[in-house]
Amino acid sequence: MGEQDKMPGSRPAERIRFGEPRRYLVNIDSISTSQLFADCVIVGAGIAGLRAALEAAGHRNVVVVCKGSLEDSNTWKAQGGIASVLRPDDSFEAHVADTLRTGCGLCETQTVEQVVRQGPELVRQLQDWGAGFDRVNGAIDTTLEGGHSHARVIHAHGDETGRAIAETLISQVKSRPSIRVIENFFTIDLLTDQDHRCVGIIGRCKNRGLQIIWAASTILATGGDGQLYRETTNPPVATADGLAMAYRAGAVLRDLEFVQFHPTTLYVAGASRALITETLRGEGAHLLDVKGRRFMKEYHESGELAPRDVVSRAILAQMRKTESTHVYLDVRHLDKEYFAKRFPLISDLCESFDIDVSHDLIPVRPSAHYMIGGVKTDALARTNIENLYACGEVASTGLHGANRLGSNSLLEGLVFGKLAGQAVIQREPMDVASLKHPVIQYEVPQSDRSRLDTADVRNSLRSLMWRNVGITRKAQMLAEAQEIIRFWHRYVMDKIFDTPEGWECQNMLTAALLMAHAAGLRDESRGVHYRLDHPQTDDQKFQKHFEVVRAE
Repeated sequence: MGEQDKMPGSRPAERIRFGEPRRYLVNIDSISTSQLFADCVIVGAGIAGLRAALEAAGHRNVVVVCKGSLEDSNTWKAQGGIASVLRPDDSFEAHVADTLRTGCGLCETQTVEQVVRQGPELVRQLQDWGAGFDRVNGAIDTTLEGGHSHARVIHAHGDETGRAIAETLISQVKSRPSIRVIENFFTIDLLTDQDHRCVGIIGRCKNRGLQIIWAASTILATGGDGQLYRETTNPPVATADGLAMAYRAGAVLRDLEFVQFHPTTLYVAGASRALITETLRGEGAHLLDVKGRRFMKEYHESGELAPRDVVSRAILAQMRKTESTHVYLDVRHLDKEYFAKRFPLISDLCESFDIDVSHDLIPVRPSAHYMIGGVKTDALARTNIENLYACGEVASTGLHGANRLGSNSLLEGLVFGKLAGQAVIQREPMDVASLKHPVIQYEVPQSDRSRLDTADVRNSLRSLMWRNVGITRKAQMLAEAQEIIRFWHRYVMDKIFDTPEGWECQNMLTAALLMAHAAGLRDESRGVHYRLDHPQTDDQKFQKHFEVVRAE
């Protein structure tokens, strides 16, 4: 059963209540579990989580937890830049218009305006903190990317923008005495009291066992879900943990059918996929099929500068036409020395595989890149659960609609990280240690079903999602995906695991089922969601969000 849900000034939404009997993944006895206390706990250490920590740290004590090291984030690996209006020939109105056009009718206009207008100030703040953005004649350099009407994408060290930003934010975080960072802490679940308010988290700290962190405010900034797909640009930590734990806690999830695939990742058999930034195409690289033919003009008038979803589908179609596993990027006409200076990461990567970019073509194919949907928030980063906020890729703020405009994601992380931190400090301060915390006792029923090998389930799930819930979809494939995932659910979700690998598998299964279900509901093609059996966009029926919430 769906419920119509429309907030003033927002797109309409249909809400689906989805059955999930399991509230927590582990047995919990809050009395006997090791405990910490914080004004604010932030789960995740990418651009959004770190920016939120810096904003809150001036007035609150903050604990940041991340399941790997501070460097294990999508932000750190981001080659692309930050889209922001910095040139006199550009305008906020143009950036807003580009974002709305790319979002295919599902952007929340208020959010788009808010994010775009805050961009320049936050970019300059990063610069003041030490981020070394690339410059030309003393001014920050800007480049053109697909979907943008103006050159407004800024970079650092060519194609190492994410790393430069992450290092800047990490340095700032380490300099603030009110911020404590706990690495190698796997957050298992959000804790809620009897009134459904978030009161903190439970997780496993490496070498210390289960630990509860009680907090007056919790900010979810766990990143994306790229590891749900066999081909992905995302690091190993991107296993949809935030989506799954928010769902179990009763948060509303939105737009889960929208997953953006990056058109060009290096394709070398046996090697992990490495992103080849689209700035390369913005600066003149051509796409060729295996027969050496440029083909993008056959699919879109903008050719190589078409939006990402168009380029991804075009590459997939051309691969099928030519019965090949990849296409090529041609940069042979670019100066090799300039290429090495402008794109040092890609240059080194190609050299490591003996690809001489002045003579050789670069083999590429699409890969899962960015989760557009996520935990629904309002314009202040608040979720429907009291005391719980979300920002960054895990959140659905309404900025991206049905298709993310390139380089808007780092911008969104900055803006909503700041907003989440502001929301925390605007609340009345309280002594968390002296509060009466709820006694949480939860026991998972004993299962008598067979145990499946979670490594095999993960690998099979990633292949299934790539085939059936990938760049192109149709009803029969989506129904089959749900049937297979439900089978795995029966044998995995009823178990208690004591390692991150098991919890990740459970989170991946939860998120994958919700995504396949949402994709099956949208019987149209819009943005990154392309249905082979419904290739047209249907504004009359589907210019709305699909929301999913756990049935009580």
